[in-house]
Amino acid sequence: MARGKVQMRRMENPVHRQITFCKRRAGLLKKAKELSVLCDAEVGVIVYSTHGKLYELATNNGNMQGLIERYMTFGEAQAEVGDANLAQEPKQEIFMLKQEIDLLQRSLRYMCGEGGSSDMTLNELLALENFLEMWMDSIRTTKMKIMLQEIQLLKDKESILKAANGLLQEKIVEQNELLLETATWIVEENGFFKGTPHPYMLTTMNENVPI
Repeated sequence: MARGKVQMRRMENPVHRQITFCKRRAGLLKKAKELSVLCDAEVGVIVYSTHGKLYELATNNGNMQGLIERYMTFGEAQAEVGDANLAQEPKQEIFMLKQEIDLLQRSLRYMCGEGGSSDMTLNELLALENFLEMWMDSIRTTKMKIMLQEIQLLKDKESILKAANGLLQEKIVEQNELLLETATWIVEENGFFKGTPHPYMLTTMNENVPI
């Protein structure tokens, strides 16, 4: 039966925790020793148990102190190299920015007609061409963004106008229905549909009857 995957978390049972520590500590030291023998590598392993007991393995003829001193020396050397690189990077960046500014200034004078083509080398002209292409791409991208934003604004306005138009249409229908109901009520109240002619209708009828 296959073993289940062990969850990587602290074991709550102290007995199981101690047994697992002993097994895995032995396996770790064994793998470290095999790595040293097979690959001719110098390996140092330091393990402290929960109770503070030290377990160590040093493959450099059993000299853990020598490995630690070598590690400390390597760390200091790497730190010095890193500090030197950090100090050199700003200088290089400043130098490149100065070159770029100088090229841009000369390119601007060239584009404004203040200098002839002979004032710029082929590499400078190629660099200027690359700059112009990048600027054009940036301008096109910005223009497309603005156009898309304006199109979206117009679509939003169209949606708002359609919604407002729908509300107005509903109000017109409601007003027409209200007017129709009012006219019907007036007609019914004045007896137009009760069999008795309205006085105005009687007058009109009498005027039209020949004597």
